[in-house]
Amino acid sequence: MASLPYIVGNWKMNGTRAMLNEARAIDRAAARLPRVQVAVAPPATLIYRTREAVELIGVGGQDCHVKESGAFTGDISAPMLKDAGADFTIVGHSERRTLHGETDEVVRTKAETAFSAGLATIVCVGEIEAERDAGNAEAVVGAQVEGSVPRLEGAVDKLTVAYEPVWAIGTGRVPSVEDVAAMHKAIRAKLVTIYGDAGAQVRILYGGSVKADNAAELLSIPEVGGALVGGASLTAESFLAIVGAAAALEEG
Repeated sequence: MASLPYIVGNWKMNGTRAMLNEARAIDRAAARLPRVQVAVAPPATLIYRTREAVELIGVGGQDCHVKESGAFTGDISAPMLKDAGADFTIVGHSERRTLHGETDEVVRTKAETAFSAGLATIVCVGEIEAERDAGNAEAVVGAQVEGSVPRLEGAVDKLTVAYEPVWAIGTGRVPSVEDVAAMHKAIRAKLVTIYGDAGAQVRILYGGSVKADNAAELLSIPEVGGALVGGASLTAESFLAIVGAAAALEEG
């Protein structure tokens, strides 16, 4: 499964029960596209209902707390996500890092807590525009990978890394093919340094204004093992165009 392209939709703070129709449509299409691994991360209120509504695609959380339980009003724990039917969770998304002040250490702890609860994890990393303009993008992202990925035994087998240049998320801007290739190569090298040979098997997703019209180009870049999709994942039509692009590359 890890060798298949992985296309993940992050619905963020969007969606009511009506969105289950989109999930069902995505799931039906996934049956015709077996060479792509597809998943969605709906808001926590929809995880249980989404898991009931679909059969083939993965269902995940968008975040989890560092603790398994406790007096943390409004938060959700990894065991709760697992109980609701999630099989993975995203941690370290730039919006969590920026808006909630999450550090690499917090992200790593969340990833390890998720793994201990039986969840796979997608660990997000990425630089802001000023860091790229200063020529520090690879150093910044490398440090994030070093500080954020889990170190528990076996955790690497359930790990995916998502590179999201913060300045490209939701803006319509996309780095050049050369920039994406260089960053994914650097992330791969860092993963191999951390995990040895196992690091070569970790999928690295690209995220940041992925759409139907640029998906094929982005997914064909070396070391890009899939996509973490935001706004374009909110309708089955736009999301499946990206999944279809991944499938076409596999078939080609």
